[in-house]
Amino acid sequence: MASRLCLCLLLVAAAAMSPGRLVPYDLLYADGVRAYFARDWARAAELLQRALHSYAGLRAARLACRSACRREAAFLGGPPGAGPWEAALFGPVLQRADCLQHCLGRRLGAAPSAHRASRTIRRDFERREPYNYLQVAFFQLKKLDQAVSAAHTFFVANPQHLQMREDIEKYRRMSGVRSDNFRDLEATPHWEAYEAGVQHYDADEYLQAVARLEESLTEALSALEECRALCEGPWEDEDGEEEEEMQPGLYEAIAAHYIQVLKCRQQCVLEIATKPGRISATEDFIPSHLDLLQFAYDQVGNQALAAECAASYLLFYPTDELMLEKMNQYHTELGEDTAVTARESIQHYVQRSLMEKKLIYYAVEHLGETFNDPDLWTPDELIPENLKEKHREDQEKQKQETLDVEERDKRGPLPFEDIAVTMDSHQMNGTQRVVFDRVLTESECKDLLRLTKAAGEAGDGYRARRSPHTPHERFEGLTVLRAMQLAQNGNVDWRDAKLLLQASEKSRKIIESYFTPGKKLHFSFTHLVCRTAVDEEQEGRMDLSHPVHADNCLLDPEGQECWKEPPAYVYRDYSGILYLNDDFQGGGLFFTEMDTVTVTAEVHPKCGRLVAFSSGKENPHGVWAVSRGRRCAIALWYTHSQEHAEQERVKAEELIEQRAVEQDQTDGEERQGADGSGRSSSEPPVPSSETRYTSRRHRPGLDRTQHPKELRARDEF
Repeated sequence: MASRLCLCLLLVAAAAMSPGRLVPYDLLYADGVRAYFARDWARAAELLQRALHSYAGLRAARLACRSACRREAAFLGGPPGAGPWEAALFGPVLQRADCLQHCLGRRLGAAPSAHRASRTIRRDFERREPYNYLQVAFFQLKKLDQAVSAAHTFFVANPQHLQMREDIEKYRRMSGVRSDNFRDLEATPHWEAYEAGVQHYDADEYLQAVARLEESLTEALSALEECRALCEGPWEDEDGEEEEEMQPGLYEAIAAHYIQVLKCRQQCVLEIATKPGRISATEDFIPSHLDLLQFAYDQVGNQALAAECAASYLLFYPTDELMLEKMNQYHTELGEDTAVTARESIQHYVQRSLMEKKLIYYAVEHLGETFNDPDLWTPDELIPENLKEKHREDQEKQKQETLDVEERDKRGPLPFEDIAVTMDSHQMNGTQRVVFDRVLTESECKDLLRLTKAAGEAGDGYRARRSPHTPHERFEGLTVLRAMQLAQNGNVDWRDAKLLLQASEKSRKIIESYFTPGKKLHFSFTHLVCRTAVDEEQEGRMDLSHPVHADNCLLDPEGQECWKEPPAYVYRDYSGILYLNDDFQGGGLFFTEMDTVTVTAEVHPKCGRLVAFSSGKENPHGVWAVSRGRRCAIALWYTHSQEHAEQERVKAEELIEQRAVEQDQTDGEERQGADGSGRSSSEPPVPSSETRYTSRRHRPGLDRTQHPKELRARDEF
């Protein structure tokens, strides 16, 4: 560590004397973090900014040198008969290596090996972690505009970071903070252009859409080339371990490193198609540009460019029937003699990608390599026979999911006669939405409200705590297992706890019969929750009781997408809320468009009202602020996946069955005592405390199945 620190100081001193020297970013970053924890805010801000500058400079140097050396030490076009094949092959390789060493040495001012940062440091910069430190340092230095920009830059790439989410909200409420301060300092040009183009496209503004989509396609292909160039780095051991006794030979090592580079290049399309802060990439990112462009050009009357985009799209999907029909239409409109060819850049992209895939799949088949093909358009003939079966299974799964969606439109009869459908999807301006009334009686609502009061007095995970979603409300929650345990301890009435199970099961049957007749729905999670307005903190309140979200994906309003990936509960299929009261202000459920601001429907709570909907991106929803009183409801989530069924419910039902057995035994003994066939009436009964102790023997096992408290907080509506 001491030698590393001395090296850093020497490099910093050398940098001061040599303007061309680039200090390794990992050393600057380490010093910046040390200054941060020493509360030397000015020093921390300076070093962290220099680290980011050095990181960008190193990337730029590598890109420039690899591009220059590709021209200076080309592999093709050498003089014929240049000698043995090894000299012909490895001669240019050695020249390219020499070119890179000298080029990087000139640009960096030091040996390139000095800039080999650890994986941990590289990951920090990829995740924009330096901006997390920077925003605090700038805030302490009273540089609010720079603090906001740094915070926003970090938050764009880390939207699930709860502390930064709170910081962003605080910045928004501060005087002196302007909307243009919320800038992404690491913004990727192609994503900004793409999202703007899609917005114009959706608004039928095709001239503007064409301009922004063309800009996005150009920038995306440029970013792709940069990513591919950076793949030509050092060998990365995938396991992070080196086995000295298993070092490969010359050709095996060359093949392994080359295939690693090829796979890295293939994955570049996922990198450019993944918006910062997301894990999943936008499918068919490059082909989708061409699809949108051909339609937009057609709408503005430029059939020549529309045909060019269609021909380019067909390089990816040559049998696409709709696009082939459009091509025939364009040939007719332009004249059969007019030659229509695909864009040269797209031809090069597809040909190069297919060449690389062919080499990679050869290595998969013959050298034991693995490969996750990032493209949906890869021709079937390129895939080895032993992988085709899995490929077909994936396609069949997608087809089945499509059939499932179509099947959902076939509604089944309701299993209870007294239930009324108050609003359906059409009345709620959406899909897969419905409101039922009279699911519970007034008496049942009162019993369940009594359960929430008793549970709160007995103590539960959220007793008297602030809501995880807003500081203006208090939050209480009760799971079915916790309700049974409280009943077992005598804290709540067994009948009320059992009613919670019955009411949620009744809701499940209603939702299953309405949305998925003949297909089993399992409980994913059941939560009896109450939100109480904090009276002294309602003035000037602007937030929601629960922000707009979707239940099985991460909502991205700017990108008009919902990413089905962790930490979202991707296995959830349907959601429901069973309301228990209406004696409060606010607290209504509302649905929105994907933009999270355009409200499409509202549902006002009342006793016995059940609102149900599919859990995906088609149903973004939120809860209006509870401004007065206490709102209670049973939040319900369901899944078709049995492996994700709610285990707490199984344990709760076991406690109910155990209680019934014990009650039957007690009743039988009392009857036997009454007719003289059993125990003498003078014999003392078994103490109730002993009975309760016996029924609690397995509680440690039950406790292990409970969800963590923070998970329950995020689960409820």
